[in-house]
Amino acid sequence: MHTALNTPIARRLSLAALLSFASFSAAADPYLVGRGMSDITGEAAEVGMMGYANLSQVAHGIHMRQRARAFIVHDSANNQRVVFVNNDLGMVFQGVHQAVLAQLQAKYGNLYHAGNVVLSATHTHGGSGGFSHYALYNFTTWGHNKRTFDAIVSGIVAAIDKAHRDLKPGSVSIGKGELHDASNNRSMPAFERNPATERAAMGTHIDPEMTVLRFKQGNTDVGVISWFATHGVSMSLQNQLLTPDNKGYAAWRWEHDIKGVRYNRADDFVAAFAQSNAGDMTPNLHLDGTGPTKNEFDNTRIIGERQLQKALQIYHGALEGLSGPVDYRQKYVDFSNVTVEARFTGAGQQRTCPAAVGSAFAAGTEDGRGLDGFNEGDLKGNPFFNFLGGVIAPAPQWVHTCQAPKPVLLATGMQSPYPWTPEVLPVSILRIGQMAIIAAPGEFTITAGRRIKQTVRAAMPELKHVVFAGYANAYAGYVTTPEEYEAQHYEGASTHFGKWTLPAYQQSFDELARAMQQGKTLLNPLAPRNLADKQMSFQTGVVLDNVPIFKSFGQVVTDAAANYSRGQRVYVEFWTGHPKNNLRQNGTFLEVQRWNGAGWSVVATDSDWSTMYRWIRVDPVWGTSKAGISWDIPADTLPGTYRIVHYGDYKNGWNGRIYGLSGASRHFAVN
Repeated sequence: MHTALNTPIARRLSLAALLSFASFSAAADPYLVGRGMSDITGEAAEVGMMGYANLSQVAHGIHMRQRARAFIVHDSANNQRVVFVNNDLGMVFQGVHQAVLAQLQAKYGNLYHAGNVVLSATHTHGGSGGFSHYALYNFTTWGHNKRTFDAIVSGIVAAIDKAHRDLKPGSVSIGKGELHDASNNRSMPAFERNPATERAAMGTHIDPEMTVLRFKQGNTDVGVISWFATHGVSMSLQNQLLTPDNKGYAAWRWEHDIKGVRYNRADDFVAAFAQSNAGDMTPNLHLDGTGPTKNEFDNTRIIGERQLQKALQIYHGALEGLSGPVDYRQKYVDFSNVTVEARFTGAGQQRTCPAAVGSAFAAGTEDGRGLDGFNEGDLKGNPFFNFLGGVIAPAPQWVHTCQAPKPVLLATGMQSPYPWTPEVLPVSILRIGQMAIIAAPGEFTITAGRRIKQTVRAAMPELKHVVFAGYANAYAGYVTTPEEYEAQHYEGASTHFGKWTLPAYQQSFDELARAMQQGKTLLNPLAPRNLADKQMSFQTGVVLDNVPIFKSFGQVVTDAAANYSRGQRVYVEFWTGHPKNNLRQNGTFLEVQRWNGAGWSVVATDSDWSTMYRWIRVDPVWGTSKAGISWDIPADTLPGTYRIVHYGDYKNGWNGRIYGLSGASRHFAVN
């Protein structure tokens, strides 16, 4: 029997409708889009922190966990895909990049590789250190910290794996805006050496541009990346709690408060606040290590909130859909030995130099940062420094001449048996339609970053949007303009390869962009050395954990009061073990729980802004320690009955085994 829907005409109409729907879907969802997130928090106690290079900044707990946030965009038309991972780290060191790529290759073969994977850091100065394979960055941590390194690598791989498994038809759209009250230029005398015409074109002494990408799967919002240039130093060098700083706060606010994320679910909304050309941009608006207030926690919250609100405004405004090919180009360059063409220097053909840092490197920046060790004698008792020989190899005269006018303090590229900083570095460009992401392995000043973007635009005029992603795939100090280099402020003294470092980067990115524009494959004969098996550490491990006589692990030392009002702080202490025994990756050292009538539900963990977990050493000989847990009760907390629970682990001194522990405070009322 034939029905009206089964006639030849009806079949042709149905086919036309199906083709029309498929065409509409392809236009609406031009890509496959995936997102994922995982914990990368390192050792939370008795480990030097990364960023300020200060021997006295040693971790003693967690304010907020650090995370990797991954995004994958796949173009089915050309079967190409790119990966961008934003990491709550001070830097993505080259060893981390190498280890992540190795694990991805073991898992996925050649699907993910150095060409299409970009790992970028937010540049928080509040994370565990010791995860570099190069000596300069491990001095203040007494060598390499494998536990932290492994946590970072495994967390990044887990985030990418989640994004891979999450791939679905979707779209990416872009918007831009300006934010003028979340950064300040900490190196104005150097900035003002740039040509007046260039500074006039910029219009300001900061880089106010914010670029936002909105990721959707069908009609569902699944994630966002916001790029904005401001340092991760709202928390000062006096801070001893692990923190993702202002960008991490912004990410947490969007995920937790706006999207209801409680973390570790495959469908969590992922909000990444990424770093850009922030070399001379500080969030410390007073330029004295503080600002906008004198309280570092308030500063972190305020600067993070300002980035969040501007990103939300852009995200919910008029956005432009990205369409067109997904592509990438990448190569390794030995930046210690680049012949730079005259068109990039404006001063004839020039050469870069073996890496060296200058005297101002030890002096620090205008807003308070400085390095312990080289001219104050603090490393005389550092066994890691002594292991390396104790005597720094001097720079030959030709290196001094090449690095001029830098007064060379330490020729990091001339040390043996291996350089103390990397010289073979990755540069890459990711393309999604009419947008390109420039990934560079250092801290570029705003003017240096602007010149790189101009170079790429000139080589690829079809691009409408160019984003600069700093601190990506490796780390080799700062990059200033040649004019800024002449001033030899902190940033210039930390520009490793001499005055012509930026032109060398411009030349390299020009090559990448032209190859992409012309559809050419680049030869990549260089490869960075792998120093994974050359690492030394003089960190003291956990020998044993103990409690006082007649006490037990998890037992309350200081208990909660019976009643609290919103806005007050609850503080509880427990006998505990060393947090190095178990990093509790994608877990927590604490929970704030509320009685719901049938059981206890979790309202906060050590991922939340309102909580703090402090590890307190009581007796280093006997091995006793306490966990101090605080909860600042938010204004919107529901009235009810609450308790604080601590989770930890202790090492038994008799058999060397590690055992879990837990303890709970008294029940208390919140009115």
